[in-house]
Amino acid sequence: MGLPTLSSPPPSEREGVIVVMDANRNKSNVDALEWALKNVVRPRDAVVVLGVLYDIGRKNFSCFPLNRGISISGIWERLEFSSGQGEVNPRELGEEIEKKREQYQITLQPFHRQCKKNEVKLEVKLAAGYSPARVTVKEAQNSNTRWIVLDSHLKKHKVYIYGHVGCNVAVMKGKNFATLMPSNAPRTEHSVYQNPKTRTEIINIGVSSNNESQNPNYFTLQENQPSSASAPTPPSPCWFPLSWRTGYPRAFTLNEVEEITNELSDEHMIEYIDDRKIYHGIFQEIPVIISLFSENDERFWSMLMILSRVRHCNIMNLVGYCCSGANRFLLTDYPCMTTLEINLKVDDTARKLSWKARWYIAQEIGGSLRYLHEECGDEPIVHQSVCSSNVVISHCCSAMLTNFITAKLLNEESTEYHNSEEDELLSVDVHDYGILLVELITGKSASFFTNHGEGQSFLDWALPNLEDGPITQAMDPRLMNSDDSWVVQCMAKAALLCLKNDDSGHRYSISEVLAVVRGDQLAISRC
Repeated sequence: MGLPTLSSPPPSEREGVIVVMDANRNKSNVDALEWALKNVVRPRDAVVVLGVLYDIGRKNFSCFPLNRGISISGIWERLEFSSGQGEVNPRELGEEIEKKREQYQITLQPFHRQCKKNEVKLEVKLAAGYSPARVTVKEAQNSNTRWIVLDSHLKKHKVYIYGHVGCNVAVMKGKNFATLMPSNAPRTEHSVYQNPKTRTEIINIGVSSNNESQNPNYFTLQENQPSSASAPTPPSPCWFPLSWRTGYPRAFTLNEVEEITNELSDEHMIEYIDDRKIYHGIFQEIPVIISLFSENDERFWSMLMILSRVRHCNIMNLVGYCCSGANRFLLTDYPCMTTLEINLKVDDTARKLSWKARWYIAQEIGGSLRYLHEECGDEPIVHQSVCSSNVVISHCCSAMLTNFITAKLLNEESTEYHNSEEDELLSVDVHDYGILLVELITGKSASFFTNHGEGQSFLDWALPNLEDGPITQAMDPRLMNSDDSWVVQCMAKAALLCLKNDDSGHRYSISEVLAVVRGDQLAISRC
């Protein structure tokens, strides 16, 4: 008997994320759903939680055709069963279904409320008597699926699923950890700019400094790093950054660094800035950036300690380091499409950055700051240099925060920073994020006004239109389509919160600002 169609495809305007869970387990594990909602689900997406009872046929009750819908406060389960042979025990089958119904009702109700706030359509389905791999592929083929996220207990099915779908696949390895298998489907220009987050995402890969060591120049890589999946040969060198792969970050030898940069040749040097030389090169067919510090430059150790703690899809992550003689090197990812500032200055690239694409960039950089301030261990990190020249665009139009030369780790055990001083430093990042939002709205860089403003500052020029309107006076005139003006309104409201943070009596955190950027009505009403 062939697989049934679990449901009709969602509306064409919705992209889908399928979260596949092992329904045979006595206790539901929602790590896969939590990871998906945090990292890959976007507003107005359709999320299908697919619970698979694949061992149901081993319990002496053969499966028979059954299709029922059970309402869970707006969430619908569609139970699908295959035909089988042998005796049917309807009572045991009914008890199993009822138990799963109650379990899913209790476990997933909070997620239903969360999705409803973000206009995400959440649907829950149970499939019994089928192979998890086959039923997942069938569901993906019947919907506009962008991601499949597999429960860790279903990892043995990842190869089959990945080989039969054209979307990204993530396999959970624990809470907040996932192995990624990027989509091997060809990208079009539309997919690059209209769906910039179709690129793979991963956070919190286990790399951290050793807090127990008294030597500030010592750090260790955790042994339990999740490994990256073996992906197909990348169609471009930007496809799969080294920092996501097994064994990275790592120590490099001087010979490796010299081979990457052709003996540190001038042809490979990008710039000389802040008393350090910046080189680019290719390592294992992947582009990397190499920063050369002098022997006594304490910024090398500061950046190494900070970047060794950081793993986020929207941060230019650490690939490795090298200490040899008087030279100190840091190797990081190298996105292919230069900085946001340059993309906004050039008319052709600025037009390709649609309002939706700019909105995604705002969310991605806001998410990276939230990660640094609130989620990166127990010690917040402040960047202190958030601006369009320190935001780089990757091959898939995803934004990455870079240049941690001024970043600081706010150690709670240190007397250097009191709570008020810590709040002040965090507010610097929030204020700078507001300027970045204005740059995305206007299409102009703050540095342009520094050099050509004839005495008028960037904010003096932009703020009156953002505050008193009409906002169209401030919007980048190179983007003629106003259908997405609502995302501009969200960015403008958030920018005003950031820029007037000191005057409001309440200092907004980056999480509060980011909620406004995303269009959360509750957050907006509280502003």
